[in-house]
Amino acid sequence: MQEDLEMLLQLQVIDYDLGELERSKEYIPDMMENLKREMEEIARQFENTRQSLADSRVALKGLELDVNSKQEELKKLQNQMMAIKTNKEYDALVSQIDNVKEAINEGETRLLELIEKIEKLELEISDFEKKAKEIQDQNEKQLTILKEKMDSVGTKVRMKEDERSNITVRIPRPIMSTYERVRKNRGGAAVVPVRKRACGGCYKALSPHVIQEIKRHNQLITCDNCGRILIWQNGVSE
Repeated sequence: MQEDLEMLLQLQVIDYDLGELERSKEYIPDMMENLKREMEEIARQFENTRQSLADSRVALKGLELDVNSKQEELKKLQNQMMAIKTNKEYDALVSQIDNVKEAINEGETRLLELIEKIEKLELEISDFEKKAKEIQDQNEKQLTILKEKMDSVGTKVRMKEDERSNITVRIPRPIMSTYERVRKNRGGAAVVPVRKRACGGCYKALSPHVIQEIKRHNQLITCDNCGRILIWQNGVSE
């Protein structure tokens, strides 16, 4: 029975490894997808900033032309003041001049705002280029590692399954049936050590008689509360 229990412990480790490998088939692709999304997002942000910078530069040139045009118009209107003959003409021309001056002031204010925006965007472009390169380099390395892990999962699963088969054929069928039933019903550990004179799975206290039976290793002892297989391990169970 001692040998059977030791093989059950080996089997439990293998089953745990198999479970981890199966879970990796799910989380590795998710991790890879997250890395790709991060690269796509920084690239999208960079492209949006680049486009905004290009649009702002075009708007700046158009606004500069508009302000220059208004300034030329102002000069012409001011020159017309010399030829004014009536108060009515004077008042109309002054109103025109004021409107053009107001348009120039608004244009120059917008010019300053655009220049500040362009300077800010230029700094952001520089930061995005640096950040995008760092993220791309890091993520591509991680993607390579994850791809290698994903490619190796199938091989590792087959190896573990072979190890499992080599052990299960040596374990008596009744014991194997008990192990499989507990593993299915409880999940996680089916074989647990006694800890502080209690079941290491559900922590229910064990009677002295049950503990003595477990120590003898003469038969398979299960917890009457959770059904897990109980073993005695020196250094753990004392």
